[in-house]
Amino acid sequence: MKLSRPARRATLVVHVVASASWLGLTLGLLALGGTAAGTGSPVTVEASVRAMKLFADWLLLPVAFLTLLSGLLLSLGTVWGLARHRWVYTKFWLTLATTTATVFALRPGVNSAVTAVAAGGPLPDAGDVLFGPIVSLTAYVFMTVISVLKPWGLTRRGRRLRTPAARPERVRQTA
Repeated sequence: MKLSRPARRATLVVHVVASASWLGLTLGLLALGGTAAGTGSPVTVEASVRAMKLFADWLLLPVAFLTLLSGLLLSLGTVWGLARHRWVYTKFWLTLATTTATVFALRPGVNSAVTAVAAGGPLPDAGDVLFGPIVSLTAYVFMTVISVLKPWGLTRRGRRLRTPAARPERVRQTA
């Protein structure tokens, strides 16, 4: 399946906007997590973790899935392919991993922090609100860099698909 030029451009715009949004949300989560971990004010800690919960529950997953789906559509609908270039393949798996980590690590960590702080207790572990955004930010910056630089060349499958089909040898006829 090859995307038409207008469809490819629209999908690319959606992918770039969603990816930039995911990066921005992660920076916001990191700022809020840093505030929660570094302040002595219980009111500020509670406000920070509650804001993190809003970001994580309402914005982060839709943006993550939009990034994943638009990237998948771009890879399958263009000459880049999903498994033809190492940088595309790497981005796909990192996006899938960070989306999964958001669901199973970041959100539960934020939720446990909100539960503890809302009950009047201190922030249980600063790692709950800092580790996820730091790992995510590192992954997103890395994916941005490889999107721009496009390193590593073709995969084995990409080299095979790029090689022209072997022509059958002509059989010599002896007279």
